Amino acid sequence: MKKIVFTGGGTAGHVNPNIALIDRLDRGEWEIHYIGMDGSVEQRLISQKDGVSFHPITAGKMRRYFSIKNFTDCFRVLKGLSQSKKLIKQIKPDLVFSKGGFVSVPVVMAAKRKCPVLIHESDYSPGLANRIAARYADIICVTFSETQRFIKAGKTVVHTGTPIRDALLCGSKQAGLRFCGFDGSKPVLLVMGGSLGAQALNERLREALPKLLPVFDIVHLCGEGKLDASYDFAGYKQFEYIGQELPDILAMAELAVSRAGANAVFELLALHKPAILVPLPLAQSRGDQIQNADYFASRGYAIKLDQEAMSAETLTNAITKLYSERRSFADRMRNDRTANGTERVLELIFKVSGDL
Repeated sequence: MKKIVFTGGGTAGHVNPNIALIDRLDRGEWEIHYIGMDGSVEQRLISQKDGVSFHPITAGKMRRYFSIKNFTDCFRVLKGLSQSKKLIKQIKPDLVFSKGGFVSVPVVMAAKRKCPVLIHESDYSPGLANRIAARYADIICVTFSETQRFIKAGKTVVHTGTPIRDALLCGSKQAGLRFCGFDGSKPVLLVMGGSLGAQALNERLREALPKLLPVFDIVHLCGEGKLDASYDFAGYKQFEYIGQELPDILAMAELAVSRAGANAVFELLALHKPAILVPLPLAQSRGDQIQNADYFASRGYAIKLDQEAMSAETLTNAITKLYSERRSFADRMRNDRTANGTERVLELIFKVSGDL
């Protein structure tokens, strides 16, 4: 039986592509392990998967700015590296697959020269964790073909697209309507700010509700602790987080408003859901979401709306424009052949492990 170690975490965006791959591996042929941070989102999500052994390690975040935590987290990284080395020695995997995030770096470092290491970069340009991990990787998978120019020469880079969970492609519009209590007489707008929510997006949407609700039923994924009971309107449903019902919610939505994390935008692409993309501004990020949003807007898959320019009025106008042109946006999305990278990444995993 082949043994594979998955790693990656920090946000659901790092974990969900791993889940897409895990769900496709035969438990009779693969012994599956996951190394992640104790008490993390990856532990919560992976613990729901049958036949996957989760191994917690200590992890320290690598920040691009000055912080006293950078000094203390150095010791956490070193501890995580020691723990990872012991786990790799114990498990003896045939392959390590990393989806990135700060928790993955010590695992990738520990696996170097012990087994083949594949890493996957979702964003247009690599983040700090994957820039470090790339030095130890045998193959670097990328979602955007243009990402290859950011990788050091001499490395094996493969344009795969990003793995998409099969469950997302099997949603039921009618089940989504029943779950939200909508009658289907109005188009459904889905608004989501990422696994941690987005306060600025939440506030502007709620300000725009008087103009939007006569036209749309709205599902709002507002993030943990960000529900507001004062907005109790017919046709407006708030949730901190949606789990197993998400495929049905996506199936019933005509269009979306979203942050521009790579996994979210490629899931929308795979489902042909036109979107307003509101990327995290530079003050809150390294600019990766801006690059992702620019890419999608340039191909006519989405409308980019900068957070600094977002008001209730500009958000409403962008949604109205997108809805009026939704069919042409969706048609362009259907013609994209790189939306779902699950098969391509699995091919590499099988090839590297010797199954092809």
